[in-house]
Amino acid sequence: MKRRIVVSLVFILAIGLCAGLIWFNFFRDKMIQNFFANMQQPAQVVSAAKVEAKTWTPGINAIGTAKAANGVELAVQAGGLVKEINFKPNQRVKQGEVLVQIDDAVDRADLANAQATVRLSEANFERSKTLASRGYAAEATFDQTQAQLATARAQEARAKAIIEQKALKAPFSGVIGIPRIDVGQYVQPGTTVASFQDLQSMKVDFTVPEQLASSIQLGQEVRLGMTEGDLPFVGKVVGKDPRVDPKTRLVAVQALVEENKDGAILPGQFLHVEAVLPPEPDVITVPQTAVITSLYGDYVYTIEQEEKAGQPVQVVKQVFVKTGRRRGGSLEILSGIAPGQQVVASGQNKLQAGATVKIDNSIDVTKFDATKLANGQ
Repeated sequence: MKRRIVVSLVFILAIGLCAGLIWFNFFRDKMIQNFFANMQQPAQVVSAAKVEAKTWTPGINAIGTAKAANGVELAVQAGGLVKEINFKPNQRVKQGEVLVQIDDAVDRADLANAQATVRLSEANFERSKTLASRGYAAEATFDQTQAQLATARAQEARAKAIIEQKALKAPFSGVIGIPRIDVGQYVQPGTTVASFQDLQSMKVDFTVPEQLASSIQLGQEVRLGMTEGDLPFVGKVVGKDPRVDPKTRLVAVQALVEENKDGAILPGQFLHVEAVLPPEPDVITVPQTAVITSLYGDYVYTIEQEEKAGQPVQVVKQVFVKTGRRRGGSLEILSGIAPGQQVVASGQNKLQAGATVKIDNSIDVTKFDATKLANGQ
């Protein structure tokens, strides 16, 4: 009897212990679940920007090539032996200065001979004129002396022209390049001497698509620079072809930069060009860094005020937007958000919809050019 009682008690205790373990495990899991359910995720630090409606200055972007407003490859007009080279590389010269002198000793001798012939012909003409006025000379003789004088003067003019051609002069003020000839060298007519450029003003040739050709007008402002995000030079449109190239469907345009400070733009240089169009008011913009591109479209994270566990917090919502044009670090928004809203400008890679955020604008990403950021600059 006593043995049965002991066995029963042991059985009852075992059942109670098992029931206690089951209840404890259930209670533990429930408490863990409640803990994680009520635990708030730490706020992610992001930078924010305000959606603005501002005046947008659109432009037509193109690639251009610079050339001097006045620039030539200097060449000699007459052949001969190079006697003098009166310039050094990169020397600034004034209009009319003699740059290269070709030996003209024979031509000066011919000039002296022609001048002597002119003097003799003038004397013969004056005597014939006096005799003809008194009736002592035939009219044919007078005409002959007159023709001889004209021929002698023509020969003199020709000798002077040849001598003038053998003194190569600067056609305008500018900077001359490296000489391509040497003293003592025999040159033929048309031999290139050096590159000669006026760097004070520059022309820039570029092309625009035929669809945008009507937006280009004479006198229109043009901005230029060596990089897409930095266009420090300002010029104006001075010419546009009246036809479309049937092969490329492009229209050629030429702009003039009147002040090329310190010769920063060089002939033949590759330039980024932006033809400035009339400004447009009330265009909704955000920083380019605020927009994320995905397979489903472009979207931004907007920041809104909510309450969680009785505390005001800032949470993000994913909003799909329709984008438009880009300029500098700004991006046009056609639909999806409205002016006055706040969007996440940086730090989106660690966010998801509904996440709590903390705004830190100690670094203003809106002042950075998105193109430079993409290039790691």
